[in-house]
Amino acid sequence: MDLQLAGKTVLITGASQGIGEGLATAFAQAGCHLRLTARRYEKLVHVKADLERRFAGIDVAICALDLGRPGAAEELPAAVGDVDILVNNAGAIPAGSLFDVDEARWRTAWDLKVFGYINLCRLYYPRMKAAGGGVIVNNIGNGGEISDPRYIAGGTGNASLMAFTRALGGSSLDDNIRVVGVNPGPVDTERIYTMLKKRAAALFGDESRYPELVQSYPLGRPARIDEVTAAILFLASPRSSYTSGTILTIDGGLAARRSIV
Repeated sequence: MDLQLAGKTVLITGASQGIGEGLATAFAQAGCHLRLTARRYEKLVHVKADLERRFAGIDVAICALDLGRPGAAEELPAAVGDVDILVNNAGAIPAGSLFDVDEARWRTAWDLKVFGYINLCRLYYPRMKAAGGGVIVNNIGNGGEISDPRYIAGGTGNASLMAFTRALGGSSLDDNIRVVGVNPGPVDTERIYTMLKKRAAALFGDESRYPELVQSYPLGRPARIDEVTAAILFLASPRSSYTSGTILTIDGGLAARRSIV
């Protein structure tokens, strides 16, 4: 299926690894020009070089930036210009109970992910409106649906971004802008294995037993990165032009199972 994305300019935050890097590859395959940002300049340089080698005719610009720093988001429009599609993807909120995650770590994580998403929407929405339209995709996470006390900072932050996405996207089509969210569950990235090892250490006293926890996932595995990026590309494309103010959960049914236990 032609997603009609060729020639679009896409800004992806957190683009140097994991889902963000996978998104950069997927949008490049679709013929999009890319604006990539993350904290680590060296990794961005590597991603840019790899994409330009593999995909002819696309323009890739990078901007190393810590979006959790006050005022950082305001630097992006000057650095990368206007875009057709914004994918908010930066930020990983630490796991732990209310008493494991202190105020400083909680605030730092929310500054990057929760307020980072909000700030970039506030910046790019009016620019998209002035340009005649656009799409904003917030990559959130299913923690906001499960409300796990072992991931309380992340679950609470994700729930707030779910509400934010629905509220902003509820009327955004009036401005020819679509705002949608995606809630991945566990995804095959370094981050999920780090989290599982910590959980195995807490449960079994042995982090090497983390594969036992993986077996509890649907199909006995986390989602592949491409299973998430394919959905995001479709939602960002004109093929999904009547979709706004909604959130797609991609977690193998984990949130639904939790709700009926």
